[in-house]
Amino acid sequence: MIILDAGHGGMINGVYQTKGKRSPIWDDGRQLFEGVFNRNVVNKLHKLCQHHSIDSYILVPEQEDISLKERVRRANVLYKEREDAIYFSIHANAGGGTGYEVFTSVGDTASDPIAEIVIEDFIESIPELKLRKDTSDGDLDKEAHFYVLKKTHCPAILIECAFMDTLEPDCKMMMEDEDRFVEAIFNSILRIKC
Repeated sequence: MIILDAGHGGMINGVYQTKGKRSPIWDDGRQLFEGVFNRNVVNKLHKLCQHHSIDSYILVPEQEDISLKERVRRANVLYKEREDAIYFSIHANAGGGTGYEVFTSVGDTASDPIAEIVIEDFIESIPELKLRKDTSDGDLDKEAHFYVLKKTHCPAILIECAFMDTLEPDCKMMMEDEDRFVEAIFNSILRIKC
């Protein structure tokens, strides 16, 4: 089972539910809200999984910004029922950089080979975006003590698709061509499930 978690909140009555977590307002008046982008990607991934008879589950169907503790609780309940579950947390990055990152928890874990597959598919599907990596442990993913990676019992990765506060090429691609991120992640799901 693929557990799909769209980071942060969405929109309720036109009001974004997470403080911050948005791009600047660009010169053309557009603005990217991270939680909305994340939900769009997750919803498209879920539909593709359904179409290809791959079990998937949207962890946070609500638009509210559900706590990390509750997200982990839900994921662990699913993993208890389905020991083949893999957790994908979808995000957009910020901080003035460029490129994408794939994170796992610290150490050599069952998440590492999954992260490597995702990275390979991003390299192939979105070659103009830079991979931000850490090769100090022999692989390309980054390791972090993110709550959702440390506390989930199943293999778990967190994908920072691109930087929402860098217009070119990152945020522009997320606003205009989010399907490329969906394609890269879904190609990974197909490879993992085969």
